[in-house]
Amino acid sequence: MLEQLEKYSEEAIIDHVLKGEKALYEIIVRRFNPYLYKIGRSYNYNHEDTQDLMQDTFVDAYKNLAQFKGRSSFKTWIIRIMLSNCYRKSKKSSFNNEIMQDVNDKAKPIFSSGNNDTSKLVQNRELGHIIENALAKISEDYRMVFSLREVIGLTVSETADLLQLSPGNVKVRLNRAKKMLRNEIEKSYAPEELFEFNLIYCDVMVENVMKRINEL
Repeated sequence: MLEQLEKYSEEAIIDHVLKGEKALYEIIVRRFNPYLYKIGRSYNYNHEDTQDLMQDTFVDAYKNLAQFKGRSSFKTWIIRIMLSNCYRKSKKSSFNNEIMQDVNDKAKPIFSSGNNDTSKLVQNRELGHIIENALAKISEDYRMVFSLREVIGLTVSETADLLQLSPGNVKVRLNRAKKMLRNEIEKSYAPEELFEFNLIYCDVMVENVMKRINEL
């Protein structure tokens, strides 16, 4: 049953979970581990803290599955929960107003390669550390926009909604973030190389989340 549902939409899986098939929530955990990990690391939390936040997020999402109405994608919905948990853990101060400038919608992505076949990209741990260190030096306001847009691949409108910004400000911050990073990293690598959630951690995350859910 688990293998058959792996190709199904989140909505279909959630429907089964809400009908009492709790074990199927494992699919959700495995499917969204990489996204939540990148959020936590982009927020400058270390590996251990990020894993704790991920567990909390998966459990929170499970408790509120019935409230997911499909008005946005499930990815956006669960990322919103992760962001809320990250916000609560930090003392976040954000810019309320920003002057619109330096916007260039036609600018090339900071990561570009002649081949979009990500299966052929070679993992480069050294590069990953360079990028993580570079992003850590950027203001959180820019770092989170960059992560949501370039690393996770959300749209401008989804990013704006999650961070409570205008679409224009999302574009401004993304453009500025790219300029801050451009001189420190190579342009020939794809964003999927950032903050990889190694598969060796996946089973442990699933085990811990499902254990907490089964105790509810």
